[in-house]
Amino acid sequence: MAVGYAFGALYQKDAQWRKRWLLIIGGIVTWLFIFIRAVDKYGEPLHWRRQKNLVFTILSFINTTKYPPSLDYLLMTIGPAIVALALFEMRAGSPPGGSIVRNFFVTFGRVPMFFYILQWFTSHTIAVVLHLIFGKPVHWLFQTPIDWFTHPPVGNGFNLIVVYLSWIGGVLLLYPLCKWFAGVKARRRDWWLSYL
Repeated sequence: MAVGYAFGALYQKDAQWRKRWLLIIGGIVTWLFIFIRAVDKYGEPLHWRRQKNLVFTILSFINTTKYPPSLDYLLMTIGPAIVALALFEMRAGSPPGGSIVRNFFVTFGRVPMFFYILQWFTSHTIAVVLHLIFGKPVHWLFQTPIDWFTHPPVGNGFNLIVVYLSWIGGVLLLYPLCKWFAGVKARRRDWWLSYL
């Protein structure tokens, strides 16, 4: 978070200069991840292995520790995100579709804490509704993770297609609220709004 706060100084510079440096920094961080992960001696407690085919080998390579975040995880996620910031910069003469995609993501970037808090409630509600619709046990969704280890739920969860569709649905559900709140933040200057 501290690096992100300091990183904001780039956005006080000229757009072309900023875009160039975003690409340089993002590229270096991404290549640093690839190098450190390929060496596999530092930065991640889980070692990667060659698998039965290229796809599974790549999945093993990018399987890094999120909680607590390892160095490899941070490099793997922050590097491409910085490159994406450069790519989302508005360019003169860019196609209209590009600005729609950019504006969609920028809306969430304008209200990060608001989105983060709402997504917890939204994802939990979606999980409860899906479990009820498909006749799966729901009680474990109202327990603590400690209870999951002592009394693991049986018959819970969904395949990745359902998870991804739920995730996309949740993001689309929150978009109108985030757009509304971004408008509130743009119109008002209350000090506490800057934290949401």
